[in-house]
Amino acid sequence: MNAISLPAKRSEREAPMAEERPMRVLILEDVPTDAEITLREFRKTGYAFVSKRVETRESFVRALHEFQPDIILSDFSLPSSFDGLAALEIARAQFPGIPYVFVSGTIGEDRAVEAMKRGATDYVLKDRLNRLVPVIRRALQEKAEREARQRAERELEETRGRLNSIVSALPDVIWSVSPDPYRLLYVSPSFAVTWGALLPEIEANVDAWMRMVHPDDRAMVESAWRQAMRGEPLEITYRVVRGDGVVRWINNRAHAMRDEAGKGLRVDGIARDVTRARLQEERITRLNRTLSVMSGINMLIVRATDRDQLFRDACRVIVASGAFEAAWIGLTSPDGEHVKPAVWAGRDTDFLERVQFTAKDDAPGPYSIVTETLRTGRTIIVNDVRSDARVILKTELLARGLNAAATLPLTIGEKTVGVLVFYGKETGFFDDELARLLDELAGSISFALDHLDKAARVDYLAYYDALTGLPNRTLFQEQVSKLVQSPGSGNQLALALVDPERFRQVNETLGIAAGDALLRQFAERLSTAVGEPAAVGRISADRFAVAFVPMSNAAEIAQALEQRVFAALEPPFVLNGEELHLPAKAGLAVYPLDGKDPSTLLLNAEAALAKAKQSGERYLFYAPQMNARVAEQLKIENDLRRALREDEFVLFYQPRVELHSGRICGMEALIRWRHPERGLVPPGSFIPILEETGMILEVGRWAIQRAALDHSAWVAGGGRVPRIAVNVSQAQLRRKEFVEDVKTALAAGPNCDCIDIEITESMLMESIQTNIEKLSALRDMCIRISLDDFGTGYSSLSWLARLPLDALKIDRSFVTHMGASPEQMAIVSTVISLARALGLKVVAEGVETEEQANLLRLLRCDEGQGYLFHKPLPPDEIAPLLR
Repeated sequence: MNAISLPAKRSEREAPMAEERPMRVLILEDVPTDAEITLREFRKTGYAFVSKRVETRESFVRALHEFQPDIILSDFSLPSSFDGLAALEIARAQFPGIPYVFVSGTIGEDRAVEAMKRGATDYVLKDRLNRLVPVIRRALQEKAEREARQRAERELEETRGRLNSIVSALPDVIWSVSPDPYRLLYVSPSFAVTWGALLPEIEANVDAWMRMVHPDDRAMVESAWRQAMRGEPLEITYRVVRGDGVVRWINNRAHAMRDEAGKGLRVDGIARDVTRARLQEERITRLNRTLSVMSGINMLIVRATDRDQLFRDACRVIVASGAFEAAWIGLTSPDGEHVKPAVWAGRDTDFLERVQFTAKDDAPGPYSIVTETLRTGRTIIVNDVRSDARVILKTELLARGLNAAATLPLTIGEKTVGVLVFYGKETGFFDDELARLLDELAGSISFALDHLDKAARVDYLAYYDALTGLPNRTLFQEQVSKLVQSPGSGNQLALALVDPERFRQVNETLGIAAGDALLRQFAERLSTAVGEPAAVGRISADRFAVAFVPMSNAAEIAQALEQRVFAALEPPFVLNGEELHLPAKAGLAVYPLDGKDPSTLLLNAEAALAKAKQSGERYLFYAPQMNARVAEQLKIENDLRRALREDEFVLFYQPRVELHSGRICGMEALIRWRHPERGLVPPGSFIPILEETGMILEVGRWAIQRAALDHSAWVAGGGRVPRIAVNVSQAQLRRKEFVEDVKTALAAGPNCDCIDIEITESMLMESIQTNIEKLSALRDMCIRISLDDFGTGYSSLSWLARLPLDALKIDRSFVTHMGASPEQMAIVSTVISLARALGLKVVAEGVETEEQANLLRLLRCDEGQGYLFHKPLPPDEIAPLLR
C-alpha cells in the first residue's frame, strides 16, 4: 500500500511538529474508501501529513518499524483473524508512546471500554467523524507533553549525575532533610571526612550527628535545628567532637524550600569546617581584647572621681570589652580579716553576693587563691578550676562554665587592700601575654585607688567636721537650701542653733580629749534625734545647727525642738565612767520670715541664741511675735491639760428632727470647754490644739463615754430618748486600737446601742480598706455610722456602695445656698437620690429657714438639723424636750 501525502493549511493551533516534518499517519483499514473518508476528515486538523494504509498483521508490524507513524487510526473489525485489538496489543508492546485511535462503525460500547482498558487513546464512530479532529488533536497534544516530560526527566537525571560528581568533590557537607515526615533526603560523602563518622549511621538516624556536638553547644544547636525544621533560616557555628577526640568548628547554614501554598517541602543546607578560620579569629580577638581593655581602663582612671564608680565601670569594661566571662573587685574588711566582692559584672554572677573570702592565713574560713593573693601580694593564675584545690567556688564556677580564674592584688602604698578577680571560660585561658597585661592593669587600678583615697580625704575635710563627722557650715547651708526646695517642705523651714552649756568648763577641767569625746556624743545624739527630713551640722567649735521641715507654725517648731532635740540631750553623758549633764540653749530662725537664704538664717538664729542666753530662756525665736505666739500656744496647751484633769469639758446636744413630722429622732454631741476665767470657749479655738498635741485621743474617748452616760440618765428619767451621734477625729480613726478604744469608752454605760459615730469623707478615704474593717466592727457592736459633710470630700461611688454606712449628712454649705443656686439644689437632690438608692438615711445640716426645710421636704430628705429646729443645748435643757 502506498503512502498518501496530503498538504494541509497551517492553523494557529498547529503543533511544532508540523513545522519540522509532515506527520506520519498509519491507517489500519480494509476498505480504501473508508480510509479516504477518514483522511479527508483528518485534514481538518490543519497538520501537514503523509499516510500509509495497511490491513494485515505483517504489513502493520512492518509499517510500525519502517514508516514510524506519529499516530495510528485503526478499524476495529477486519476480514481476517487479525483485528484492531490485536494490532493495539502489538503497538503497545513495541511503541507504547504512539497514540492509537479506533475509527470503526462496529466497535460498540462494551468493545470500546475494553479497548480503552488495553491502552487505546480514544475511539470515534464512523458515522460521527466530526469527533475525529478534536480526538486527534488531544491525542497528539498528550503525546507531545509526555515526550517533553520524558526528555526533562532524562535531562534532570543527567544534571543530577553531574551535580553529584561536583558535590562529592567538595569539602563542604551538602545535606537535605524532610521535616514532615522527618527523614534524611541526602547527605554528601564529605560528611564522613568532616565528622569522622560513617554515612550509614547518619542515613539510618538523621539525628545521629547531634550526639557529636560539643556538650556546651548542644542546647544552642538543638534549638536552632528545631527552628530550621519549622522553616526558619539557619546559620550557626558550633563545635563537634569527633570519635578520635579532635574538636572541629562547624558553620551550618540552611533554608527551607516551600510549595506554592507555603508548606515546607524540605530544608537544604551546607556545613563547612571553619576550624582554621575560627582559631585565627580567636587569635585576632585576643589581641584586640588586650588593646580594648587597656584603653578602656586607662580612660576610666583619667576620669575617675569616685572609687565605687571606678570599680563598677572597670568590671563592666573588663567583661564587655575584654571578653572575660566575669570579673569582680573586693576590698578587705576594716579588721583585715575578710574580703567580699564589692562590685561584679558578668552573666549569672549573683552568687558572688553571698561569698566571703579569708584574708589571712590564721583568719577563720577556707584558704583560697584570694587569700594567697592578699597574703603574698602576687597575681595567682588558675587555668583549670576543676583540678586546683585552692578554688573554693569550684561548684559554682563549673556550673556556669567558668574553667579558669586569675586573682590580682590591689595596693595602696605597700599594703594590699583588695583583689581584682577574672574568670575565663576555656581551660588554659590565661596565657603569659594576658597575665602580663593583667598585672599592668591591676597596677593602674591600684594607682587610681591611691589617688582617689587621697582626694576623698581632702573632699571630706572640705565639707565635714573631722571630729564629729557632721556636715560643716558650708555643707549644712547647702543641705538647708535643698530642704527648702524638697517636695513636702511647703517652702517652710525652722533652723535652730544649739549651744551646749558648760562645754568650755568641761574642756578646761577634764581636758581636750574629754571635750572631744563629749562633742562626739553630743553630735551623735542630735543626728539620731532629728531623723528625716532634717539636717544637722557642726557650725563652730561648740555650736550645732539643726534644720526641720515642714514647720507650719511656732507651736509646732517649739514642740519639735522640745521633743526631738532637748529630749535627746536630757539623759546624762558618760565620760570616763562618770555621768555628766550638759544642758543646752537654742536660738530659732524661720524661713522665709527671718531670712531667705541659709546664711541669713544662721545669723538670725545666732542673734536669737544670744538673747536666750542673756534672758535665761531655754530657747527663743528671732521674731518676738513668734515667742509670744509660742507662749500663748503653750498656755492654751497647759490649760487644756488642766481641763482634762478638772473635768472642764462639757457636751452640748443639738437635736435632729424628722422633716415630715418635726419629731426629735436623734442628737449630735458637741464638745464645749467651760474655762474658769474665759467662760464657754468655742470648739474652733481649742479642737485644733487638741489634735496637734494628741490630747484629742483622751478627749474623744471622754466624749463617747459622757454621751453614753447622759443617754442612760435620760432613759432613767423617763421618756423616749433617741440615739446620740458623736464625732470622731482623724487621730482617733488612725489608731490601730480605735475599735477597742470605743468599746472601752462605752463600757461605763449600761448599753452601747445608743451611740452613732460620725466621720468625714476625707477621714474615711485616707486608708479606706482599713477603715472599712474598723467601721464594720463598730456596726457589729450595734453602733451606727454616719458620713458627715458629704459632698465636700472625694469619695468615689464605687467605694461608697461598699462602705458600712447608715446615713449621709449633707454639708451645711449646700443647704445654705440651695434656694439661691440651681447647682447647689441639684447637688442636694442628687445626694438624697443616691442615699435612697443605697438604702441610707439622709440628714441635712445647717437648716435655718422654713424655705430650706420646705425644699428638703419636697426632695424627700429624711431628717434635718439646725437652728430652725433647735440650737445646741446643755444636758439639763435636753431632758424636757424628751418627755
